[in-house]
Amino acid sequence: MAKSGARILVVDDEIEIMRALQRSLTAHGFEVFTAANGEDALEAISHHRPDLILLDLGLPGMSGLEVCKRVRAQSDLPIIVLSVKDTERDKVLALDLGADDYVSKPFGMNEVLARIRVALRHSAQVQSGADPVFVAGPLRVDFAQRSVQVNGQDVKLTPTEYDLLKVLIKNRGKIMTRQMLLSQVWGTGYGSEAHYLHVYIGQLRRKIEPDPARPRFILTVSGVGYRFSSDD
Repeated sequence: MAKSGARILVVDDEIEIMRALQRSLTAHGFEVFTAANGEDALEAISHHRPDLILLDLGLPGMSGLEVCKRVRAQSDLPIIVLSVKDTERDKVLALDLGADDYVSKPFGMNEVLARIRVALRHSAQVQSGADPVFVAGPLRVDFAQRSVQVNGQDVKLTPTEYDLLKVLIKNRGKIMTRQMLLSQVWGTGYGSEAHYLHVYIGQLRRKIEPDPARPRFILTVSGVGYRFSSDD
């Protein structure tokens, strides 16, 4: 398999999981570094300059949430959280602090690899600058003209619907919590107005989805928020 060149830091205090991730990621062409606690993770980030972090939340000493907060305060380095299934509140907190995605333990390597590819692709798009025109299947959005088309037909969106769609597309592949979307579209004073978001997501789906009952683009992440998918 061709080398990807991407450098990944695995942060987990469970040695078996860390070693399994290291073996599998290395076999898929990644350069892998490891850390078993938050302090070592921050040092490894400074020393190795990874392209992505796989970060366990349940670390000894400095928590994974604190690591996420410190990393995000200094850079846009992609962070994928590794979390046990019953810590939904911590997942949401991590995403609100700037994590890009999460994978629940126990996980399969194919899922981890897929999430890594999406996060690295999104990071590359952000660094190179977003294209003025976004196209995915039947959907075409011209950001310069603020125009939206589905199957070549113009779609009329309200200003709020357009702003919501723009935020979702700009962060495609990344889980956006309800709090993040409310703050970015409506403002920081609307953090608890989740019903606004539910209504507008429904309106957007009816206007851009080929089948609103089975969304292709705006996917619900149960208990957390939404993810825009541009993959076929």
